[in-house]
Amino acid sequence: MKDKKLIIFDTTLRDGEQSPGASMDIDEKLQIALALEDLNVDIIEAGFPIASKGDFNAVSEISKTIKKSTICALARSLEKDILAASEALKKAKKKRIHTFIATSPIHMEKKLKMSPEEVKNCAIKAIKLAKSFTDDVEFSPEDAGRSDLDFLCSVIEAAIEAGANTINIPDTVGYNLPHQFGTLIHNIIKNVKNSSQAIFSVHCHNDLGLAVGNSLSAVLNGARQVECTINGLGERAGNAALEEITMTVRTRQDIFPCDTNINTKKIMKCSRLVSSITGFPVQPNKAIVGKNAFAHESGIHQDGVIKSRETYEIMRAEDIGLVSNSLVLGKHSGRNAFRQKLNELNIPIEGEKQLNDIFFKFKELADKKHDMFDEDIIRLSSNQEITNNHIKFNYMNVVTESGKKPSALIKLEVGGESVESSCTGDGAVDAAYNAIEDIVKSKCKLLLYSVNNITSGTDALGEVTVRISKNSNVVNGHGADTDIVKASVLAFINALNKLQQNPDLSSTKKRGV
Repeated sequence: MKDKKLIIFDTTLRDGEQSPGASMDIDEKLQIALALEDLNVDIIEAGFPIASKGDFNAVSEISKTIKKSTICALARSLEKDILAASEALKKAKKKRIHTFIATSPIHMEKKLKMSPEEVKNCAIKAIKLAKSFTDDVEFSPEDAGRSDLDFLCSVIEAAIEAGANTINIPDTVGYNLPHQFGTLIHNIIKNVKNSSQAIFSVHCHNDLGLAVGNSLSAVLNGARQVECTINGLGERAGNAALEEITMTVRTRQDIFPCDTNINTKKIMKCSRLVSSITGFPVQPNKAIVGKNAFAHESGIHQDGVIKSRETYEIMRAEDIGLVSNSLVLGKHSGRNAFRQKLNELNIPIEGEKQLNDIFFKFKELADKKHDMFDEDIIRLSSNQEITNNHIKFNYMNVVTESGKKPSALIKLEVGGESVESSCTGDGAVDAAYNAIEDIVKSKCKLLLYSVNNITSGTDALGEVTVRISKNSNVVNGHGADTDIVKASVLAFINALNKLQQNPDLSSTKKRGV
């Protein structure tokens, strides 16, 4: 029965936090730990207690709170580390101590300055000490992927004999290729005489982009625990991504002889939480959790998915916690997807000729625009000219001074008339937006304000996206400039122009949007 289950060991809170800039406080770690428990993660590696007081307290707090998942603490094969780990885990309902020492020639000689025999004895001593605090002990021969096989097997055999229940084989520097790493796991299990007394685990790094591939190859060769992180977060290029491991095994049950207990419907929620707390955005084309993972723009793909989603989807978006997949309209979209979008927007079309006319205009516009939004489709169907800007930017003067409220003078051309206003605000952008609103009197609501850098450096080109609403209609505006305040002004004006071009949003006020 053991062989049928693939244990998921999540190390987002330990190895994931080692990503430069990903440091989390105790409350944030606890939020993530609760989300991992909700995800049905088997083991949560909560931290490295000896590393700092903060890490110790975080492991201790998580141990008191989490009830379903096993809480694990990392420790070097040193007495002080193991004592700290055991103390931090004291109140855990289910606990594990994970101890490690390097076994590769380069690590033993250059880093540890220890002989192979000294390393082996140190591991045995540490495991026996850890075993006195908990029955659940994991041992990792660090840099196993570059270790001598005979020595590695002798250390693992001694570790199991000393009491280690789980043997974790790390590809610490992401050096192995999948076929090599799978063979390594196979040979270890075959050559270690007492291998049947332990569960074999893997911890793969992504330096060559092979962490998931190496982990899955190991599973096919007998590993039954994978150490991974949410969104692949981790040291250097990161670790194997939990969501990719889980969904690959679940999707390819024709290949894998095991499965996880992960509640996949909670994957997206957990991914977004980790991204939000760490400030590490998920790239759009990231497998499983990227915003484009279930999005289709190609007309051929869209047509296939509309007819039968299995034509281009090997998983359901709903299985990871999304409401549905997404048909993204762009220059590659086909008539079938465009027709479906018109139906979703309740836009009546009288015959194929009208559909073809609007579709032709859509294609022309899509060649010019980076993003296509619902309001673009609405205006196309009402034969309105999208590029007709009712409001044009002329000039701005923003003043910020310590101890005083920022002020902004904005000059616009509205319907051919030059107008200006000066207002203060809580910040430079707020002051500028107050001045624009004083001119146009749109009475719209700002739903989103987002800033992203397009280039790097202090002179980076910044892109601002705003989302505003009025009368239940929502539009997006974009602006780009090396001056982020000006980019913000351009984005707001862009959105206001979109509102003005919709006949349902016209204002009766002079200069009003």
